[in-house]
Amino acid sequence: MQTPSDQQDRHDYPSHWEADVVLRDGGTARIRPITAEDADRLVSFYEQVSDESKYYRFFAPYPRLSAKDVHRFTHHDQVDRVGLAATVGGEFIATVRYDRIDERGMAASAPADEAEVAFLVQDAHQGRGVASTLLEHIAAVARERGIRRFAAEVLPANSKMIKVFTDAGYQQKRSFEDGVVRLEFDLEPTDRSLAVQRAREQRAEGRSVQRLLTPGSVAVIGVGRAPGGVGRSVLSNLRESGFTGRLYAVNSAYEEYGQEGKGADIDGVPAHRSVTAIGEPVDLAVIAVPADRVPQAVAECGERGVRGLVVLSAGYGESGDEGRERQRELVRQARSYGMRIIGPNAFGVINTSPETRLNASLAPQSPARGRIGLFTQSGAIGIALLSGLHRRGAGLSTFVGSGNRADVSGNDLLQYWFEDPDTDVTLMYLETIGNPRKFTRLARRSATAKPLVVVQGARHSGITPTGHAVQATRLPHATVSALLRQAGVIRVDTVTEMVDAGLLLAGQPLPSGPRVGILGNSESLGLLTYDACVADGLRPLRPRDLTTGATPADFRTALAEALSDGSCDAVIVNAIPWVGEDGATTDPETLATELRAAAAGCPAKPVAVVHVELGGLAEALAAATSTGPDAPVPPTATGPAAAPEPAPAAHRTTAPEPKTATDAAPATATDPAATATDSAAAPEQYRIPAYPAAERAVRALSEAVKYAQWRREAAEPGRVHEYDDIDESGAAGRIEELLAADGDPRGLTLAPADAHELLGRYGIRVRRALPAPDADAAVHAARTIGYPVALKTTAPHLRHRADLGGVRLDLADEEQLRRAYQELTDVFGKPAELRPVVQGMVPRGVDTVVRAVIDPAAGAVLSFGLAGAASELLGDTAHRLVPVTDQEAGSLIRSIRTAPLLFGWRGSAPVDTPALEELLQRVSRLVDDHPEVVGVSLEPVVVAQRGLAVLDASVRLAPPPVRDDLGPRTLPGY
Repeated sequence: MQTPSDQQDRHDYPSHWEADVVLRDGGTARIRPITAEDADRLVSFYEQVSDESKYYRFFAPYPRLSAKDVHRFTHHDQVDRVGLAATVGGEFIATVRYDRIDERGMAASAPADEAEVAFLVQDAHQGRGVASTLLEHIAAVARERGIRRFAAEVLPANSKMIKVFTDAGYQQKRSFEDGVVRLEFDLEPTDRSLAVQRAREQRAEGRSVQRLLTPGSVAVIGVGRAPGGVGRSVLSNLRESGFTGRLYAVNSAYEEYGQEGKGADIDGVPAHRSVTAIGEPVDLAVIAVPADRVPQAVAECGERGVRGLVVLSAGYGESGDEGRERQRELVRQARSYGMRIIGPNAFGVINTSPETRLNASLAPQSPARGRIGLFTQSGAIGIALLSGLHRRGAGLSTFVGSGNRADVSGNDLLQYWFEDPDTDVTLMYLETIGNPRKFTRLARRSATAKPLVVVQGARHSGITPTGHAVQATRLPHATVSALLRQAGVIRVDTVTEMVDAGLLLAGQPLPSGPRVGILGNSESLGLLTYDACVADGLRPLRPRDLTTGATPADFRTALAEALSDGSCDAVIVNAIPWVGEDGATTDPETLATELRAAAAGCPAKPVAVVHVELGGLAEALAAATSTGPDAPVPPTATGPAAAPEPAPAAHRTTAPEPKTATDAAPATATDPAATATDSAAAPEQYRIPAYPAAERAVRALSEAVKYAQWRREAAEPGRVHEYDDIDESGAAGRIEELLAADGDPRGLTLAPADAHELLGRYGIRVRRALPAPDADAAVHAARTIGYPVALKTTAPHLRHRADLGGVRLDLADEEQLRRAYQELTDVFGKPAELRPVVQGMVPRGVDTVVRAVIDPAAGAVLSFGLAGAASELLGDTAHRLVPVTDQEAGSLIRSIRTAPLLFGWRGSAPVDTPALEELLQRVSRLVDDHPEVVGVSLEPVVVAQRGLAVLDASVRLAPPPVRDDLGPRTLPGY
């Protein structure tokens, strides 16, 4: 984008206002400032607007724009007059502008804080949510320029535009005068406006993924004549999966299909030289050509109106700087046409729904239909996961292998799966999290309805995969993991653990507690299971040994008894091979049938099976089961049965009625479509997951227990307290003064007095410490404060290191103080180096540390731990995202491993944890209210039996970001 040449513009071109957005129907558009170079585009745009829309905009017939109009609407000072345009394919589809006005409605400049706003949307693009998206962006621009209120005049008949304003969620005032509706609304975000914005974001981004996963037609670009090759393989996979839509093969070497009544085809699929030659709409294009030919293919897809792309081609971000630039240009080009991309370097997409049956991937076999959604950023891991789930008898609803995930990411899939009725559990392999702040927000919302299991690769190497462009985070991996768990994410370390947990969550109800019953025909295996439960924080009951002579009927009886026991929340069954008295060997199918029958008698409790060298048991437990939805109830003579839809697995409190092995005969159809249909129609049955090792079963169950506990706590999240003594406006004014006086765009660390003053406005009192540059000054300070006192150094290398001897406590008089001062200077050096201070003594207690930081990727994070080298070495620090509720503050201090020291460990007196929780909430409020506060450190905070004392504090300020998480919806920039 060129900087506008108009000399009247008072500001440089505001490139940070540019944004790619997803519209209501899932397509994309580009929002950017209107410049003087847009005159021809504006005229062309206006010519395509209907007379009715023009009348609504200008309140009179206005067939064409005059030269004066064009100049006015393309020349802005970017402060008092601003215009934005939404573009697709480089052409305008909508515009919005504001003009700053005074109380009389006349043109004005700052400090006037009101502006008049007006929209115009091309008729062909009305109903796509363009105006509501533009309103979010123009409101953010106005707030940045000091405008606090918008006014709009609308004709009563223009109901669509009135709805745009009234549905936005802002506080409004409405009046009617001279036949015109006047709307006035404040631009400060409200809870309702944020809720509206995020609901629209979810629908739009979810819809954009739905368009990629449910196409009515697919064109594979790069299909060779000879068998083999990526394009030909994908085309074959699409055919064999029984894709229900239209298929096309594209290669520039083909003869044009249909010429003279005949043309090229590949395996019965019509073949064309170009996407533009296809005579019917194309919803999805799979691109499998060399990287240097991709731009031409993308341009042809854009001109043809293709809705989305799956780019399998390599040679992008993973190949170095040149490839990264090629990747950025690919995203820009696709978005300019309103298309979204999976890839590049993608593995592909799969949708097992019988309405679609899509396998546009490199996986040669489509997985069975199921209730698990799978997302992976790695093709190799995708292959491993698909294979592992297939071996364990699990089915999928949808799969996305995103490769470099230059556009569509895990966040988009979370938006889609949140409302997808075919998905109950989501599994994600992530090598990077492009927007951790948004991911945790979406994960928290998703996890309240459906389990989300995540494995994060490259978490210790510190190396970002070369194909991924992500915002850097300063947070260590352990902190990111803690934040994900706080958001309800089930964080596991390996893909094997992810599959294990996914199988349990997809087929079993959530446990109501940590009490685990253990039974089986091996005493040793039962003891191993018991030990594993204890190690994973579960509460196992005494194992029940059925002896090696137990029959399947004995297993059924024992399992039924364990499930009916009120002191048991879940059961793990151990099974090893056995030989009956008549010499008969183990029959896995019989055992599986008996276990399912017993489990069905108490469907509210989960069951897992551990089998050792018992070949066929896992297959038998899975053979007659499916993770697909219940089959439709056939209509009766009086009409269709009104059976309720099954609840997602995460909500399930009872399980479907079990079937025997003979109830589910294997499909015999050889036609792919027939096989898929048969699989989809199979009724969902009670699926018992089987594991080859006790530790794996216990780990999966442990994750389910912790997730269920999080769900119960998330149902009552607590509240963010409002404290009467907080001076929010005074703090804001003081922060503005301090930043203005410093002038450094990188920010500043406040002087102690300024830091203490700012904290005091939020009810956080820091104990006074007086400088002691010499012994006489120390004595004078002690007399001012009052004995007993503490003498401590504040030099950076000794600060907060009492273990090094830089602190002297309980100095009762002048003699002790002078002796301590001499000792410090003798041991550590001159006073100028030590920077000693004198501080009054406080009641003894537990020394703690409270910190808050603003991470550029994750947002505001509140941390808590005990002070001291031991806690630092062990990494015993807990974290929560800001703002912190009262319940989260309580859980924060209880989640560190050394928390027992706060609650009376080994006979010591418990300390005042309610006071500590209040301090955490006050720090959270300070950081949340003022984004300029980018760092707070309170160390140490001494928590006594009654009350606490903050002995030292530091605060760092920096100019706030131009856009934050409360800003308008945007796609990641490239």
